[in-house]
Amino acid sequence: MITVDELARRTHEAFAQVRADLEDLVRIPSVSSPAFDQDHVRASAEAVALLLREAGMTRVDVLQVEVPGGDRGRPAVVAHRAGPDGAPTVLLYAHHDVQPPGEAAGWTSDPFEPVQRGERLFGRGAADDKAGIMAHVGALRVLGEDLGVGVTVFVEGEEEIGSPTFTPFLHAYRDRLEADVIVVADSNNWKVGVPALTTSLRGLVDCEVEVRVLGHAVHSGMFGGPVLDAVTLMSRLVATLHDDEGNVAVAGLVARDHADVDYPEDELRADASVVPGYQLAGSGPLAARMWTKPAIAVIGLDATSVARSSNTIAPVCRAKLSMRIAPGQDPVEAERLLHDHLVAHAPFGAQVTVTAGERGQTFDATEDTQEMRDARWAFHQAWGREPVDIGVGGSIPFISELQEAFPGAKILVTGVEDPDSRAHSEDESVHLGELEKVVLAESLLLARLGKQV
Repeated sequence: MITVDELARRTHEAFAQVRADLEDLVRIPSVSSPAFDQDHVRASAEAVALLLREAGMTRVDVLQVEVPGGDRGRPAVVAHRAGPDGAPTVLLYAHHDVQPPGEAAGWTSDPFEPVQRGERLFGRGAADDKAGIMAHVGALRVLGEDLGVGVTVFVEGEEEIGSPTFTPFLHAYRDRLEADVIVVADSNNWKVGVPALTTSLRGLVDCEVEVRVLGHAVHSGMFGGPVLDAVTLMSRLVATLHDDEGNVAVAGLVARDHADVDYPEDELRADASVVPGYQLAGSGPLAARMWTKPAIAVIGLDATSVARSSNTIAPVCRAKLSMRIAPGQDPVEAERLLHDHLVAHAPFGAQVTVTAGERGQTFDATEDTQEMRDARWAFHQAWGREPVDIGVGGSIPFISELQEAFPGAKILVTGVEDPDSRAHSEDESVHLGELEKVVLAESLLLARLGKQV
């Protein structure tokens, strides 16, 4: 047996190296988007594999799967260490690929050169999700020979492009990934100083919609009036997606006015950098609006730029819509409802064409398992306060694939991020004090699952 105090001491002593290794990972620009150099993704996978070997994992491989057309998925790392006879096996998940850096002007410092400012370490991937990798590596180092469970570590390399080969990878390496408990380190805590267990996630449906009014552009003076331009018509169509309060107006979608915690408006405004005077959209508790209700955003628009504008009526406009769906909503049904709404609300009879995009399943942990209680205990010990159960408005679609592949496994969704992490945005960062607590909490959880503490 090992004490909480002993694990806390070990974590504190090990943390300087955890941080140094995180910085080294951040320096590798492992952007999985095909527009970027994929040699960096391979280098990132090899670096993670080396860290896991040094942390005592006995079998470590960098693996890829073939996909239709002869292409291969991005490199993933799978590592294993057997536990004592009869001990459970725990699968630890994270991902080593990152989002593109975005506009350089939005960064205070080089996105791939980690810099500490205050208590935070800044850099692309510092939070999402290279901190998750180091939480796993750090916990393995802290426990050392006191690890009382079998452990498999799965660090994928394409989560930021939608995990396109996740299912074939699970099928190809099922025997190596099967586990009794799965810990997904790709979510967030409630705030700095308040740990959280993620018990629900919204799903995703996106699509491209085209509005066409003319076969080609025409003179805006000669034909303007009876013929509205396609951008105006797209604006009118998009406006039908919400009611006057800002609630999603697509009929038939699942929505629940429930959240376990209160999200004060002033905190949401600060966390999201809402400009003064903007009235928050929707009705019901703020947390429910983000966790258990649908949301729709226009995330792309093809229209003539101001610099290239001319006195013509635009014949066509295209937009990409992203719809987050509430836990319990079937993505296929949600997609049908959205498409039907768009076609039915074609403004002035314009031609509306909808092209389906990505779909992602929701996650709803309705059963309070012993493993969830163990995780909350570990959080309490690490932070010195009770954790909260939260939902997350974002999506992690592969969790449903893990549930389908391993129906007997208990899934715990945890993470290192907080509302100031700015994952996917410029000046992404991780709070170093929180990362140390996460390493300790995972050490405690693994020890608890192995009956070592």
